[in-house]
Amino acid sequence: MTIAGMNHTAAANPAKSRAVDLKLEVVVIPVSDVDRAKAFYASLGWRLDADFASADGWRVIQFTPPGSACSVIFGKNITSAEPGSAQGLYLIVSDLEAARQDLLARGVKISEPFHGGGDVHAGTDEPYLFGSIRLNGADPKRGSYSSFASFRDPDGNGWLFQEITTRLPGRIEATDTTFTSSSELAGALRRAAAAHGEHEKLTGGHDENWPAWYADYIVREQAGQPLPT
Repeated sequence: MTIAGMNHTAAANPAKSRAVDLKLEVVVIPVSDVDRAKAFYASLGWRLDADFASADGWRVIQFTPPGSACSVIFGKNITSAEPGSAQGLYLIVSDLEAARQDLLARGVKISEPFHGGGDVHAGTDEPYLFGSIRLNGADPKRGSYSSFASFRDPDGNGWLFQEITTRLPGRIEATDTTFTSSSELAGALRRAAAAHGEHEKLTGGHDENWPAWYADYIVREQAGQPLPT
């Protein structure tokens, strides 16, 4: 069955509700020098959760990116994967340039923003979510899911920032609107403010009920629903 066929089947037969949640909370990163990797991930500003070791050479270190429900672990004798073989590790951000500038200020080398070329089967660039063509700059339309930047850890494990501001419909329930940081909420408020400015231009006057309008906009944006105008 083709991927398209699988997607069609999945869409036609939505998953039944589960009695047990399945929460992805840990991703294993293969590294060659544990202390070097620990220093690198600490330099990113990630939270150090654990550093455990035993006399038989086993060691595990856990870091959690800011605002993430999923952590990464690495160490000794915890994976047989080749160091640097973890690729396509996506970090979702609401403001790509702010995320890039934060890493640059920390002395971490990161690519310029890029977006896809439209043909996933063409190109010779390093493959990523949208194929093997990386066009310079963020997506011109600044579409959600469409702008990226990439960086690597000292072993070559590959990370990417992906800018997402509006989720596809069905990814988040409107009743589950959440923000994992004050900066993420601030970004949503700025987008709501800009859209509300256009709303007031259409109505021709000041909207005294702007808090409700902002709230409606933010909830709809995160849930991937049509936005108010």
